[in-house]
Order: sequence, then C-alpha cells, then structure tokens
Amino acid sequence: MESPEPEKMVNRVAVKSSVIDSIKGCSLSGIRIPKEELRQKITMPEYLRFAIRDSIASKDIDSGKRHYDATTTTSGGGDDKPSPLVAAECPLVVFINSKSGGRHGPELKARLQDLMGEEQVFDLQTVKPHEFVQYGLGCLEKFAGLGDNCAKETRERLRIVVAGGDGTVGWVLGCLGELHKQGRDPIPPTGIIPLGTGNDLSRSFGWGGSFPFNWKAAIKRTLDRATHSQTSRLDSWNLLISMPAGEDLDTPHSLKQTEEVVLDQDLETDGKLPEKVSCYQGVFYNYFSIGMDAQVAYGFHHLRNEKPYLAQGPISNKMIYSGYSCKQGWFFTPCMADPGLRGLKNILRLHVKRLNSSEWELIPIPSSVRSIVALNLHNYASGRNPWGKLKPEYMEKKGFVEANADDGLLEVFGFKHGWHASFVMVELISAKHIAQAAAIRFELRGGAWKKAFMQMDGEPWKQPLKNEFSTFVDIERVTFRSVMINAQ
Repeated sequence: MESPEPEKMVNRVAVKSSVIDSIKGCSLSGIRIPKEELRQKITMPEYLRFAIRDSIASKDIDSGKRHYDATTTTSGGGDDKPSPLVAAECPLVVFINSKSGGRHGPELKARLQDLMGEEQVFDLQTVKPHEFVQYGLGCLEKFAGLGDNCAKETRERLRIVVAGGDGTVGWVLGCLGELHKQGRDPIPPTGIIPLGTGNDLSRSFGWGGSFPFNWKAAIKRTLDRATHSQTSRLDSWNLLISMPAGEDLDTPHSLKQTEEVVLDQDLETDGKLPEKVSCYQGVFYNYFSIGMDAQVAYGFHHLRNEKPYLAQGPISNKMIYSGYSCKQGWFFTPCMADPGLRGLKNILRLHVKRLNSSEWELIPIPSSVRSIVALNLHNYASGRNPWGKLKPEYMEKKGFVEANADDGLLEVFGFKHGWHASFVMVELISAKHIAQAAAIRFELRGGAWKKAFMQMDGEPWKQPLKNEFSTFVDIERVTFRSVMINAQ
C-alpha cells in the first residue's frame, strides 16, 4: 500500500448510493414551505420579468425599456421618476437542462414556472446562460442606471439555481465568471438541483447526489434553501492544450480552439517543439484525467449518443459504465498486450508548481499508474473521495495540506487498474498520491501510442499523439473564484 489508509469516518455521506441519496432528499426536516410566501420571496416584479424576457429574445437590452417606461407613467410620479415598486426579498433565476433527469425534466420545468414567474425559468435548449448574462442582467443594470431602485436591488439580491448535471453547472458558472472580467459586480451565487449522473458539484455544496423521489414537494424546500443559505467559494482551472498542427481534434463542449499561446519556456522539454501548433482552451471545476478512466468514459459517451434509449437514468448509466470498464481492459490490464493499456510513464512527463512556489518540479510517475487524475473537489465519480482524509503525520511527511475546494491546489493521484480503483472507491485503500499542485504541465509523446484519452469534468475526448513532437497540457487556476450557495 502506497500511503496510510484514510481515517475510518472519512466522508461517509459520499459513499452512499444514489437510491439512499434520493431517500434522503425526501426529508423536509419537518418544515412546511407555504407556496405563496415562497413565490412572493423569489418572484421579480412583472415589469422586470417582461423586460428581461424581451431583452434576451431580441438580443438588445433596450428592448425591455418600454416596460420600465410603463411603470414610471403609472406610478404617478411623472415620466422621469423611478418606479416605487419593491424588489423581491431574494429573487431567483433557474436554468434547467430539460433533457436531464430522465422523464422528470419537462415536469420539473413546469413545476418551477408554477412557483415563480415563468420568465425566471430558462430552458437551456432555448436560452443560453451567456445570453442571460449579456442581455438579461444588462437590462437590470440599465434600469438601475436610470435610477430604478427596484431593478438595482433585484440585481444585487439575485441568486441563480441550476437544474442539471455537473457539466451544465460548469457551463453556467463559466458564463457568470464573465461578469468579473467585465467589472459587473456582484456575481450572483449559484445553487444546484442535481439532475446528472455523478452530481459531484452538487454533493460538494450540500445539494445532494440525485433527484429526490418526492421532488414535487422537495423542490419548494430546495428553492427556499437557495434564498437563505450561506455562500462558499470554488476554484476553477484553466486548461490549455498545445499540439502539433494538422491533427483533427473532436473537442467536447468544454474545449474551444483558441489562438496560439506561448508556453512557459522555463521547462526543458523531452520532445521537439513543432513549428506550427493548434491550441485548445477550456475551464474545469472538478477534475481532469488522462488514461484508462477517460477511455471508458469516451466509449460510454459514444454509446449513449448512438443509442440514447439505453441511458434512461443514473442507475442504467452506471450499469453501462461498469460494463465498459470490463470491456476496455480496466480489470485485465496486466494480461493485455495493447500498449494503450500500459503505464502512463511510457508517454508522459509531469511537472508541477507547489503552493507558493514559482519553480517547476519534475514529479516521477509510478510505473504501475494507468490513469492520472487532477482533482479539485472532495467528490469524484458519484461522491467518492479517492484522495481521502489523510493523517497529519502523513501530510507533513509528504508536504501536503488539507484539501479544500478553494485552496488553490489540485490533488494529483493515480489508479493502477480496475481492481485498484474499485477498492479505492469503497475506501478500502487509498489512491496513489502523486502531488498537490498550484499549476501543472503534462508533456506527452506517442511512441507506441497513437492516441491518449482525456476527460474534463466528465467530457471525454481522444487526443492524437506524435512520436517526434510533444503535446502539452497546461493547467493553472483562474484568478476569480466562483460563488456557490452552500446548502450544507
């Protein structure tokens, strides 16, 4: 065993099944939430709802001004006097991925619209989060600039709820982060209604691991908690891929091609640098991984896209995922001749920057490791904590600090094969601890490998490799930390 076992009481909630999480979600703690009181607390005045709706639909923040003008003329204060309307105590906006949550997606959307103005519930199939940020919030800010105190207080008090999986939550958080870049504070904090398979972001901030069985009753409590719970911070990480030009890369939603970026030249490289490169950039909130786990995820996603009728919910998804783990060599790697199933040490060099250090350090990769994960949260793979709660003396020996979602560090660990990963997930043993890092560079060269599999927050892709030229994956923390509603 490479490191001490996690303490016995570590993160028990994280290892509960989705069924138990659902049962737990049924509890309302004996508190009845009156529907009308909740609606009054979270619903914006009608003129603001209509103005936001029209601004987004026309992609023009001035399109909603007629609703503002109507309130000033009917308020009795003259055309130039701001509306005396009162802002809601804690206005909410909900983004819902109606394709998530199986058959419940459309029903949940209707239920949410019944609990607040339907203009405050945005289906991500029709309204994208960046459109709301640019035009919806832009409309509120314009009214506030005209002296509308109701719009000003609505903008300041606004909170966001995302009904979807981790990928959907990350999408919304990324768009809200643009507000910081533009100097448009405050950033609305974000809560979660878990509709995905893993829901690790949701688990990390106390929103549960699955959609509750009695969701029609529980949804009122969820919205109420979103109005008064405290906030926490969440690190996000920028990932940059620099690869030889001329290769096709089928990128996931989270990765976008970008202009060529000059890499840090302080490091000596193993392979030659190509004259022309292609660069791809993205942001992740939970994890990035290379190796066999990403290969399994890649096969699962392709099967789900080709035969969506096989994946009707979290339980069926996990069964299919487990089948792919066996099929693609996770459990029989020592017997396989395929070089793609051998240790990552053959193709990979790892450099990291430690906490409060500007120097790169070469980290040896154990020859047995076939998957490397850089983890930001305590939750991974549906609530497991493979890093574990380490003993103080072990952390001191290794130079580690206690892991948190806002500590500016990624926990880097490895899995050796399927059996090792399985024992780690049920916390019988620990993962192979490799490093804690404030910045990471992976350098990959192909050799016998023609490709490697990677994934970022559950979105996998196939990365082509060259023998003569290196491919680089650089990871560094985004300066701004996302604001989360912490329901714990």
